[in-house]
Amino acid sequence: MALVRVRGQLRQLADGCAEHELEGAIVVELLRQLERDHPAVAGWILDERGQIRRHINVFVNGERGEESTPVGPDDRVDVLPAISGG
Repeated sequence: MALVRVRGQLRQLADGCAEHELEGAIVVELLRQLERDHPAVAGWILDERGQIRRHINVFVNGERGEESTPVGPDDRVDVLPAISGG
């Protein structure tokens, strides 16, 4: 199972838990499982087409990831909301 770590307000939406062990072969499968396990997260990471929202950054083992990025059982996936301000 891959380790998915969520940050910022996403952590609160995931019942305050920052780390989740999830099953999936590609990033979008992990994110869909996260939404099923924590319904409050639904719509915040993936849009209605199942695409990662523009303001969300996903990294697989430190490298930028996309919906179709493959993941293995020992991979680490970080999901971060973009930071804005001025």
